[in-house]
Amino acid sequence: VQLQASGGGLVQPGGSLRLSCAASGMIFSIYPMGWYHQAPGKQRELAATITRDGSVVYADSVKGRFTISRDNAKNTVYLQMNSLKPEDTGVYYCNTVPARVGVPWGRGTQVTVSS
Repeated sequence: VQLQASGGGLVQPGGSLRLSCAASGMIFSIYPMGWYHQAPGKQRELAATITRDGSVVYADSVKGRFTISRDNAKNTVYLQMNSLKPEDTGVYYCNTVPARVGVPWGRGTQVTVSS
């Protein structure tokens, strides 16, 4: 099983990024998937969830700014991040929700919001 996140980078406050996460070695379509955010010096937290039928749930901190989506044909989950704030800085990981033994976290993708 492998989860490969990409799309991070350096962006100014108010800017946008689109993250992608490609899954392999698992039956992707049956799992709820999520994007997790780990800010510097803090624990990893769940930012957004999408169920296998497309229902979504967001943490209050990203509601109205981030949009999670999935393409089961491509085994990929996405996170559209708009109106970015400095507190959105950190490493973003995708994984199942809840995270499962046997599904490794991968390296994530770094997002830095700074002027």
